[in-house]
Amino acid sequence: MIASDTSGFAGHPQGLTTLFFTEMWERFSYYGMRALLILYMTAPLAQGGLGFDTPKAGHIYGLYTGSVYLTCLLGGWLADKFFGARRAVLIGGIIIACGYFVLAFASLATFYAGLCLVAGGTGLLKPNVSTIVGSLYGEGDGRRDAGFSIFYMGINLGAFIAPFVCGYLGQNIAWHYGFAAAGVGMVVGLFQYVAGGKKLGHAGLKQSQPQHATYAHHREPLTIDEKKRLVVIVILALFSILFFMALEQAGSSLNLFADRLTRHEFVGLNFPSSWLQAANPIFVILFAPVFAWLWIKLGHRQPSSPTKFVLGLVFVGLGFSVVAYASTLANTGPVSPMWLTVAYLFNSFGELCLSPVGLSTVTKLAPARLVGSMMGVWFTATAVGNYLAGRVGGFFQANDQSALLSLFGTVALVTIGAGILLALLVPFIKKLTPRSN
Repeated sequence: MIASDTSGFAGHPQGLTTLFFTEMWERFSYYGMRALLILYMTAPLAQGGLGFDTPKAGHIYGLYTGSVYLTCLLGGWLADKFFGARRAVLIGGIIIACGYFVLAFASLATFYAGLCLVAGGTGLLKPNVSTIVGSLYGEGDGRRDAGFSIFYMGINLGAFIAPFVCGYLGQNIAWHYGFAAAGVGMVVGLFQYVAGGKKLGHAGLKQSQPQHATYAHHREPLTIDEKKRLVVIVILALFSILFFMALEQAGSSLNLFADRLTRHEFVGLNFPSSWLQAANPIFVILFAPVFAWLWIKLGHRQPSSPTKFVLGLVFVGLGFSVVAYASTLANTGPVSPMWLTVAYLFNSFGELCLSPVGLSTVTKLAPARLVGSMMGVWFTATAVGNYLAGRVGGFFQANDQSALLSLFGTVALVTIGAGILLALLVPFIKKLTPRSN
């Protein structure tokens, strides 16, 4: 029985290793392409780019990254209804790989087709690979949270490696080599997923369930306490929109800042601008154990979940305050890459306070029969935040210092202001969920 399997890494089920590398390679492909996307769209035609202006590129970027998360709703439903999680991950990975290889062809038609394929495939793979991770553990298994932490490290490891490979190929050789490399990464992930399938046992396989049982389950009315918990989830999801709007500037306005207004040299070593995309994931990898230790050390004195959301919003606001100041120095020439590095450090602290806590809070507060729906609410909020990130990034103007200050300063003020507002709501939220904070 998989729930009692301790033969894998650090005493976890051996199937976790298979899923760790599946997600690592999928995120390698996603973040590798994302590191190039807005740079490719805004590059002149003479340099092999699409020659889009920044507002148009930002709009397309936002639609794409938002769709990646919005399609997770459909992907989860298709897995539950037809495929099962295991098959959905395989089908999704194949579609993703095809999308990146389509992007490797230089035409406007293949560009849009590739984006659609990647978004659709990710919708099948991303929510369902997480579902399989959860099904490796039985109810009440104390290893579950640690297992998801290991899995989360795989996400960031792939995101860290990707810019060095895809970014280098795309910026130094040809854009489409970078897109093709993302496709190769997804293929590698698929091969090891299939090869390691036996380690998963029955996890993620479609289970038949009597229709009348499902119907009766969902007819059960919500209690007053459950309604209060759902209100809290919605409140936190709304604030998370602003958080992800800021955090996902990494691929839009911050990527353009790195490319056009930052020195691509450190201690005498030149590097492609896309390499700065690796800062956030490496900080997450380095500091995730520190934050986990801190919460455990504080025990019952640790901040409540809503308060951690406040910290997440304030940290990301501080990160953009750093970039706003750096933009005032860019009128005399490209600034040091350390400015963006410090900004990404603050953003990573914010991510560690809010992103994993948000997922945990949804599963903790939502009634068991509505966890899937509430995760849908969370993914929808993430999708909206990603879309807004693209639209906001469209206001980037490298040659207009006042516009840059306005862009980054506004993001800083909005997120810090949202953090202050949420802090004022924390006592109200604690009254709604007195036993869950």
